[in-house]
This record gives sequence, structure tokens and C-alpha cells, in this order.
Amino acid sequence: MEAHETRLKRLRIRSWRRGMKEMDLILGPFADHELESLNDSDLDQYEALLEENDQDLYPWITARLGNARPGPTPLLPMLDRVARFAHQRLAGK
Repeated sequence: MEAHETRLKRLRIRSWRRGMKEMDLILGPFADHELESLNDSDLDQYEALLEENDQDLYPWITARLGNARPGPTPLLPMLDRVARFAHQRLAGK
């Protein structure tokens, strides 16, 4: 079984090295600031989110700023959380 700290490091790396710079800039800061506060269930959901293709994730997350909620139903809570964090970060809050 993977140690908790090892899992967090692995998820941070995967968040910053997506292949699409826009997603690096959304998921990397989220991982740096939020991963340690996530429970195991949330980490499982975040890890499932990281399995998705960047070309799908980007519109799923950015569309939330306009009140749209696209994306797979099981990922909606985590997509909302990441989008909220990104919006607050970019708004300087």
C-alpha cells in the first residue's frame, strides 16, 4: 500500500505535468494548496479526475465559471472544487 505522503507527492507531480500548460496552471496550484486537506475519498476522486484527458478537463472546469456543469457525474464535486479554487486564486481572493 502506498504511503499517504508518497501519494500526495505523486498527485502533485501529475497535477503540474499534465501536457497542457493551462491545466498545469489550474491543477498545480490546487494540488499545492488543497491536497493535504482532502480526505481519502476526495483524493480518490481527484485521482480519477487526473485520469481524464486535458482536452476534456479544461472545458469541464472553465465552463463552471459560467454556471455550466459539464463532466462525468462522479467527478462533479471535485470539478466544482477545483474550479472554485482556480476562480478565487485568479480573482486574488
